[in-house]
Amino acid sequence: MKLRSFILATSVAVGVVFLGGSWWAISKGFDEAFSEHARAQADDVAALTFSAMYEIMSRGWTREEAERFLAGIHGSEEGEDGGDGLKVMIFRAPAVIERYGEIHQPDPGRLARETLSSGTGGESAEFGVFRRTFPLKAEARCLACHDNAEVGEVLGAIEVRQPYEQVLWNVRSGFYLSALPSLLFGMILAAGAVWWVSRRIERSVDAVEHSLESINSFDDLRHLSVDEDRHTFDEFHQVHGSIMSLATKLRSVAVDKDILLFEIGLLEKFVITSEVIRDWRVYVGRLLEDINTVIEAHVLFSVFKIDDELFDVEIFWYLSPDDNGRKQIEQSIRDALFADSRFGEPATLNIHHHTPEKERTLTRAEQEEMVLRVKSFFVDRPRIGSIVGIGVQSDALADHTHSLVLDSILSTLLNVVGSIKAIHKYTRDLEYYATRDPLTDLYNQRVFWELLGYEIGRSNRHNAKCTLLLIDLDNFKLINDHYGHATGDRFLQRFAEAVDASLRGGDILARYGGDEFVVVLPETDVEQGYAIAQRVLAAAKSVSLEANPDGEQIRGSVSIGLAVYPDHASDAKDLFLFADNMMYRAKAEGKERVSLPSTEDVMAVFRDVSEMGVAVLAAVNERRVIPFFQPIMGLDGNRLAAVEVLSRLEVNGELMRADQFIEIAEKIGIIHRLDTIVIEAALAQIKDIDFDGYIFFNLSPRALVLSEFARTLRTVVKASGIAPERIVFEITERDTVKNLSLLERFITDLKSEGFGLAIDDFGSGFSSFHYLRRFPFDFLKIEGDFIANMLNSERDRVFVQSITSLAKALNIKVVAEFVESDEVLQMLRELEIDFAQGYYIGRPDRKVGMSEAVRI
Repeated sequence: MKLRSFILATSVAVGVVFLGGSWWAISKGFDEAFSEHARAQADDVAALTFSAMYEIMSRGWTREEAERFLAGIHGSEEGEDGGDGLKVMIFRAPAVIERYGEIHQPDPGRLARETLSSGTGGESAEFGVFRRTFPLKAEARCLACHDNAEVGEVLGAIEVRQPYEQVLWNVRSGFYLSALPSLLFGMILAAGAVWWVSRRIERSVDAVEHSLESINSFDDLRHLSVDEDRHTFDEFHQVHGSIMSLATKLRSVAVDKDILLFEIGLLEKFVITSEVIRDWRVYVGRLLEDINTVIEAHVLFSVFKIDDELFDVEIFWYLSPDDNGRKQIEQSIRDALFADSRFGEPATLNIHHHTPEKERTLTRAEQEEMVLRVKSFFVDRPRIGSIVGIGVQSDALADHTHSLVLDSILSTLLNVVGSIKAIHKYTRDLEYYATRDPLTDLYNQRVFWELLGYEIGRSNRHNAKCTLLLIDLDNFKLINDHYGHATGDRFLQRFAEAVDASLRGGDILARYGGDEFVVVLPETDVEQGYAIAQRVLAAAKSVSLEANPDGEQIRGSVSIGLAVYPDHASDAKDLFLFADNMMYRAKAEGKERVSLPSTEDVMAVFRDVSEMGVAVLAAVNERRVIPFFQPIMGLDGNRLAAVEVLSRLEVNGELMRADQFIEIAEKIGIIHRLDTIVIEAALAQIKDIDFDGYIFFNLSPRALVLSEFARTLRTVVKASGIAPERIVFEITERDTVKNLSLLERFITDLKSEGFGLAIDDFGSGFSSFHYLRRFPFDFLKIEGDFIANMLNSERDRVFVQSITSLAKALNIKVVAEFVESDEVLQMLRELEIDFAQGYYIGRPDRKVGMSEAVRI
């Protein structure tokens, strides 16, 4: 029901009640007034009648006179008013009838009979006639004529009758006819008042309704207003005031739904993919566009700590500014950063601007109107390589609620952008050091093989030659033993710098391992290669390092082997083997020289390779493959948690290491047979001892090419009685780059049987993260060079820590290789790495066990 209808209905109801009540009250008043008037008039008439009758009676009257008197009384009243006026009736009591006899008289009626019998008067108003009776009682003077009566006895009754219905109707009609104009005027006035009140109420309600309907977003609360009519009621003024007060309070406590949805949506940005890491600046630019869908923000900036006195500032613009706008925001960011007491004034800020590819740019007027309010979040103790803080420049900061919400958004952005930047940096560093030797910053062995293969392919396509130099430091072990490994490392660094300076711009220098270095010389024949080798020899002689405060100088020399493609070999492995033979011949001839191969040398090397192939084939055919076990310790209790099975081959009464025969076995196509034999022998030996840990096996990628190899593995393991869940196969990333599809099929087959998988030498190649993302590995074995250098290199320690955190996030167990001291072992415990492997834990042996140094 509308308020207007309610007021109108209420007014009508009140009018009806008032009119009905007035009618009833007035009618009752008229009745009472008329009754009182009729009663008084009856009293007077009765008194006059009795006086007249007594006066006549006192003179004495005859029967005839009495009858005429009564007839005259009755008849005169009827004749005067035509039967409708005042009437007086006299009725004789029984005592008078008894004394004087019956006379003609009307029927007394009920009221008169009661008066005659009771001697008391009465009155009634029935049938529109008012009746009142009076008793005529005998007095002493009456007894002279009524000698049969006694004093006080009723002798008769006088009844006065007066019709009142027509009189009352006439009075009422006259009254209401005279009051009708006033009543109509009152009704019109009431209707006008109802209309006026309804109109005022409707205007006020419509104004409030319109204002409330205009609120569609949080910003509309700022512009909320109610148009008040100054002629309306005070109560509505109070309502309007309360609404505006409520709006003010809402502006101070309410938060825009879009802002909250945006803040919740930020959580989805924590799904950090490789694409986001690679293009993190584009990602942050999109975040700024998302922010502008809910809050107008011109600039988003982030600050990263590069060094103790060096900061990188990345500034992302929503619209492109001019030079003045750039300088203005740069100064604002400097002020915000320098004002923070935790940082002070940095020595250097490297500022980078990122503008969107939009046609629209910030106009000069917009830049002048741009309110330089900067909201920023800074971390307490930023580390080198981590985010320092993040901030946003926005007009919305003037609003307290928006400022609070921006606090939360910036806190979330600090985590998102900080994580992206950190992962981007660590990934970039890992990719760099996966290709570099951490000590000398030269290419490592893995990259050397990739580049050597690439250069041989290029030379083959262009019908050119390339030369390989294999460099080995003479007597370097004596430097390490006499002066210590730290001094030896510094000498290697100095030596690498000197050799690199002696090479041409396109030559490739790499550290192969230990004190061995290799150089790939593109488009170089024997004569050119020999000349460059002589320069390297001279550079090595020039290296000098002060060993102690006494000024003792350390010097060194090198032996160099040289091989040329395609003169000496047709692939990378044979070329390296040839250069290696030449290097050992240089050492045999007295060291500190370059060994050039002759025609006889070429024939001898290939003859030795052929003889070795025959020997390896015979050993495999005769099952002279011996498994050796290197222990892997679980760091949660110094327990023997696993062993890695390594192959040894008995040839001519001596044991050959795997690196001495694996390549030959792959070349002659028996590597799958060798792997099968060593797995079968190792499982048979382990079954006979009390060992229930994991068993790690290395698999050659050449074996994965064979479709029946997985089936053979399943048969061998099933025959051993050892559960597949205890067996872990190691896949080396470097060896599987060209066999991804075969590797994926092979891994799927093994995982379906319950076998475990490990990625070996993680971080050594280009695609470690790609393999970790693609394949379901259970174990991750960190490249040993990172572990070995942790004590001396903060970068290596950070890489190990980052790799460990990544593996744990993926629910992958971590194995650290090359653990060769207790100090390294303790650092692994601090980093919460799961397993440790290395000579300090135990060397490879025919029996399963750990070193005494680490046993409990």
